[in-house]
Amino acid sequence: MSQKDWPLWEVFIRSRQGLDHKHVGSLHASDARMAMENARDVYTRRQEGVSIWVVESKNIHASNPDEAAQFFDPAEDKVYRHPTFYNVPDDIEHM
Repeated sequence: MSQKDWPLWEVFIRSRQGLDHKHVGSLHASDARMAMENARDVYTRRQEGVSIWVVESKNIHASNPDEAAQFFDPAEDKVYRHPTFYNVPDDIEHM
């Protein structure tokens, strides 16, 4: 496999202060190990992260923005999914 045929990988980094991984970019690599090493070298040069995820782009499936209304509208009639009727104390963070 030539370098131009390498698959595209999406890179997610969890920062030292963060609770979740954030998408930081993409790169080409021949396999997952190479993608991890390249992601470390490219996206954490200043020790920004504590965890790296790499996902081959072909394995990511996304909703179509043109179909957002019909895809997300069914959730509107399920009020139990929206805790708007609960009183959350002010000292609770990351809610």
